[in-house]
Amino acid sequence: MLTTNLTDELNEKRQKYVVKGVSNGCTAIAKEAKGATIIDVEGNEWIDFAAAIGTLNVGHSHPKVVSAVQAQVEKFLHPGFNVIMYDSYMKLAEKLVEITPGTHDKQVILLNSGAEAVENAVKIARKYTGKQAVVAFTNGYHGRTNLTMGMTSKVKPYKLGFGPFAPEIYKAPYPYIYRKPESLTEEEYVDHIIEQFHDFFISTIAPEMVACVVMEPVQGEGGFIVPPKKFVQAVAQYCQENNIVFVADEIQTGFGRTGTTFAIEQFDVVPDLMTVSKSMAAGLPLSGVVGRKEMMEASDVGELGGTYSGSPVACEAALAVIDIVEQENLNAKAEAIGQKIEAKLETYRAQYDFIGDIRRLGAMVAVELVKDGKAPNKEAVGRITKYANENGLLLLSAGIKGNVIRFLTPLVITDAELEKGFAILDKAFAEGV
Repeated sequence: MLTTNLTDELNEKRQKYVVKGVSNGCTAIAKEAKGATIIDVEGNEWIDFAAAIGTLNVGHSHPKVVSAVQAQVEKFLHPGFNVIMYDSYMKLAEKLVEITPGTHDKQVILLNSGAEAVENAVKIARKYTGKQAVVAFTNGYHGRTNLTMGMTSKVKPYKLGFGPFAPEIYKAPYPYIYRKPESLTEEEYVDHIIEQFHDFFISTIAPEMVACVVMEPVQGEGGFIVPPKKFVQAVAQYCQENNIVFVADEIQTGFGRTGTTFAIEQFDVVPDLMTVSKSMAAGLPLSGVVGRKEMMEASDVGELGGTYSGSPVACEAALAVIDIVEQENLNAKAEAIGQKIEAKLETYRAQYDFIGDIRRLGAMVAVELVKDGKAPNKEAVGRITKYANENGLLLLSAGIKGNVIRFLTPLVITDAELEKGFAILDKAFAEGV
């Protein structure tokens, strides 16, 4: 790709003034972006298969979002909902109640980030149940704050050297079909994990001590691991029977990514609480917890909130996003996009011996790379993502062992953009050998 003194100058500033702890997959400098295409300061074109880590389901700078944001900016930026209310907060809360699973009475709190939503879901569950323990799952990811780091499985780079972590956090087993023992059928394996999950509440923590179980309907950073419906339903049922709040972490899976507005819908489960963020506001910081009214109301006045929580500009963006998901039928588009990406990956299976597993739910697609049987092939992932991110395709890795490539294209990606991305991907996979 072309570079000039401007790119070099800005990269020098980045090295001098920005902490190295913040990673950069691509060292180009964005200038403008529309849909699934970014133009850098040199005029180079980048096809976006990352979408700001799943934040841009409606694409970059969707005109309806831009219009909504501009109109709000002309009125006011942030009076602070705790100080004086504004209508977009209430309108968005109403919309979230309408579009999330379940016909029961619900309430909403709006916040800033995904991790903050998870923290508040835990606070709400603890207040409601009077219990303290939190159960998450192996391979899960929930954020980088102290509490959510404790809930997250991957030590490097998320946890190493940052402890001690919040207490009363426990990790339950989670099914990983591709990694099941060969001696077990898929059905036997799922039943075994469910049995282990039940035994976990005997050997590790008693249900009388547990405030909530927090589950990603599809594990994100863990490698896009899709659990069997039977397992998800067993977890939800156990929670219901034992006064444990079941929390669906839909931060990466929400707003059409998996082919339904929320991934949990595909498991025929209605969660007690749901965390939302990322694509909700098309790139503006916004998150929320949606939950059963009796649980949400357990907290007294002043016990929940934050200075910038529920920014009016972000609320207007989110209201536009919800309309776009419906009007442009993005749930159906997600499934169509996912099918195309899966088909492309299947062509690689015939070409390369490092293709292990291909898995997806809607347009949440991943390929796991292996060597010597099923040993993780992190090196091939590194070569592929490096080539892509240096040659016009933004591409992300994932997985506890770093051997998964994940695909998070905007759901508004055109066929032309997709084909341009695939052409670069072909060359990138050739580099992976």
